Amino acid sequence: MATVVARAGQLLLVEEEKQGRRVLNQPAGHLEPGESLVEAAVRETLEETAWEVRPTAFIGAYQWNAADGTPFLRFAFAAEPVAHHPERALDHGIVQALWLAPAALQADMARLRSPLVWQTVSDWLAGQRYPLSLLRRLP
Repeated sequence: MATVVARAGQLLLVEEEKQGRRVLNQPAGHLEPGESLVEAAVRETLEETAWEVRPTAFIGAYQWNAADGTPFLRFAFAAEPVAHHPERALDHGIVQALWLAPAALQADMARLRSPLVWQTVSDWLAGQRYPLSLLRRLP
């Protein structure tokens, strides 16, 4: 799961340590047992940024294979910020949460954790949004 959270023309991102370098990513992570996709996106955003968010739309599903062959499947959501909890510790490996304009992110493409980051932002900037009702969780 990943979220594109916008506020005043800027996007909420995380700077994280990966394989000895600092990279930029959307708040993102894995689905936990018993969670819906939307619940996982909300939880991961809170854990990585200390921001509570409200998902507003589904941006898309993205499949990518890393150079080492590791497959990734990302479900991306648009969300709006609700509340910040600065006293909350961020997940292990997260250096900081920060707000960047899309142009600043695009200018720093070498620091993106994967091509999934910019593709998701690019689709969001193009207005790609689908209703959350598109996603179904069966009991």
